[in-house]
Amino acid sequence: MPGPASTGPPGPVHAPGVPPAVRAWAEALGTAVAGIVTMIVVATLGLWAAGAADLPGGAFPSVVAAAVLIAAGGSVGLSGDVGALAQADVAVDVVPLSVTLAGALVTAAVFLLPLRHRAVAGTRELLGRIARTAVCWLVLLLLLTFAARHSFTISVGNDLADELGAELGTTPTVGFRADVPATLGLGLLWVLAVLALTFIIARRAPLSSRLLHFQDSVRPPAFAMLLTLLTYVAIGLVVGIVELIVKGRPAETLAVIFLGLPNLVWMALGIGTGGGWVGHVDKAIGLPMPHVLDQVLRTHGQRTLDLGSIAEHDGRVWLLVPLAAVVLLAAAFTAAVRSPARLPAWRHALEMAVALALTLLVVGLLTGISARYGMSLIGVGDLGGNLGGEVSLQPQLLRLVGVGAAWGLVTGFLGSLLARGVQHRGEVPEP
Repeated sequence: MPGPASTGPPGPVHAPGVPPAVRAWAEALGTAVAGIVTMIVVATLGLWAAGAADLPGGAFPSVVAAAVLIAAGGSVGLSGDVGALAQADVAVDVVPLSVTLAGALVTAAVFLLPLRHRAVAGTRELLGRIARTAVCWLVLLLLLTFAARHSFTISVGNDLADELGAELGTTPTVGFRADVPATLGLGLLWVLAVLALTFIIARRAPLSSRLLHFQDSVRPPAFAMLLTLLTYVAIGLVVGIVELIVKGRPAETLAVIFLGLPNLVWMALGIGTGGGWVGHVDKAIGLPMPHVLDQVLRTHGQRTLDLGSIAEHDGRVWLLVPLAAVVLLAAAFTAAVRSPARLPAWRHALEMAVALALTLLVVGLLTGISARYGMSLIGVGDLGGNLGGEVSLQPQLLRLVGVGAAWGLVTGFLGSLLARGVQHRGEVPEP
């Protein structure tokens, strides 16, 4: 007589002959390696297009390692050493979000592969998978920190000063080195955030039985936000390819695509919804930036970057408003269809408002830029003069959160109304 059916979540299926512990660690290592290798490839392509392969002293691999660490939440410090007769001030704070996005997507996809056929999993098993993946991730980051260090000898642009500096032992150098404790700490938070978002967004990610009741209210708007961000990246990629074909400048365009495409297109989302950033550009110091943004920000004082200021130089910026309306309405419609049937429209509107406000808050935090370089050597140059430069761009976070909530309420309500005639997930049609 058959025994009673099991009511607990099905356990993982193991290949014959492979110990479960070995398989579990192999899956964790595979997830971490896939994410890191993807980030290395994308960073290598972007930095090669940006001309970093020509850096002296075989610095290219070190620069790639530093870019990957920064993209994964790590910390890489810059330093200037010009001796007792000079001063230097060097700092760069910008995240290559193309590298970050590629690594996060691949890490999430590979992490879910062993779980793709399961609807429910135990809390202990999920926490174990996350912990093993985090450990492997930290080991790989630690290895990268040893490669992410280099120093460059630079010229002040004056032959006499260069010769005197060499004679006096004050040849200016700029170097970078990974901050190991900060990199491991922030890198741990990064991979945990990626895995947490994977369970929040992905429908095929199994949850423990205690969390199943949260998926209907959290996953649809979270997926809608991911869809919005990826749609903007896809649109930006198409625009970049068209510009590559029409205008040429392949190196500059490819550098933007492989390093900073999400930085620009997600700012376009924030600006199109009415958000803004504040900053200025003293002079270019090697960061890729569209010409219109350079026109707006090239000033001695702070300047607000929003629809109005950009429209003074390029009226096409107003196209970002209908683009945001279409993309967000489509995302809200998708969220409503993926939500349980008969969920009231005001709930959809409220969920979209919260989701979009949080998304634009994160976009603002990730797209801030702070970069400066200044040097003075025995009276030649100064920290803010001809031998220096600065780029600053900081988000107006309250403004972004406010417009995100407003757009979320409107598009969420309209999306719910549009989805009323569409079959929802889990809804059984009447015969």
